[in-house]
Amino acid sequence: MNNNILRLKKNEIIRNMCVDTNFLQDQLIQPIFISQKVKDSNEIPGLQDNYVMSLDRAKKQIEKDLKSNCKNYLLFLVPEKKSQGNFNLDFHFSAIKSLKDSFSNNIFLWADVCLCSLTDHGHCCLYNNNNEINLDQTLLELSNMALTYVNAGIDGVSPSDMMDGRTKAIRNILDKNNHNFVPIMSYSTKFASNFYGPFRHAAESAPKFGNRKQYQLDYRNKNDALRASLRCANEGADLLMVKPGLYSLDLIDDIKKQTNMMVGAYQVSGEYSGLTLAAEKDLLNFNEALKESWYVMKRAGAQFIITYGARKAKELELFA
Repeated sequence: MNNNILRLKKNEIIRNMCVDTNFLQDQLIQPIFISQKVKDSNEIPGLQDNYVMSLDRAKKQIEKDLKSNCKNYLLFLVPEKKSQGNFNLDFHFSAIKSLKDSFSNNIFLWADVCLCSLTDHGHCCLYNNNNEINLDQTLLELSNMALTYVNAGIDGVSPSDMMDGRTKAIRNILDKNNHNFVPIMSYSTKFASNFYGPFRHAAESAPKFGNRKQYQLDYRNKNDALRASLRCANEGADLLMVKPGLYSLDLIDDIKKQTNMMVGAYQVSGEYSGLTLAAEKDLLNFNEALKESWYVMKRAGAQFIITYGARKAKELELFA
């Protein structure tokens, strides 16, 4: 049995996440935002029942979520200060350690690995003086970030930056530091999409100049999208993902066939807020529309779904 298989068997939550014969609640992953600047919580525009929270407030939210059997989380950390490199990750380390000390194996905690909330320019990479991407330095910072998260006790890491070689760099640094059994859930096919607005507001990650088309995928190109996931698979990812989920349904089955790996879908903030805002105008029943969207992604072959409504699954009676 190789390490890839063992990493996906480390506890019941991730085993349920990877079951391929049932749709289980642990296959829904709830994003959670913790900010060093927020004193209690700030509602995220367009994302019903989602907030940017202080660490203490996030713990109370998780306690509430656990009563609804919501246990699988994707963590986004927003520091108070931003810079252009040599990032201070003390806040990130202490927040993760505190969460895992509080909840232990009652939750599975993934951490988003990206520089966009750390850089003062809002991009997912570092630049040279001539405004070209400094790939080597970016990969070093991403690898160090992943190692810091794992040393703090994170259960799994999820690189989202779309830099070439980042999955390999992260797998190498984790293995060299005896973290062989920490899984990587890679944003393997991530488009430069118009549907990320509410997220960027929450994560304070909107780029200050230009856009991310220099490194994220062109949504017009299917072959590039397939190659990106194949590259992540070859570099050591344990789970793959398409983003935005509802606008990438045509890719899931092809990626699965080409990689023989499990592929998830991220129902991104713009997709989710579309349901929220339509419901506010009485144009649809939110709960029924949300349930339908999840089943459509499962029908397309999504193994897991990252969704801002994961904590609502019990209310929807989806797994009653």
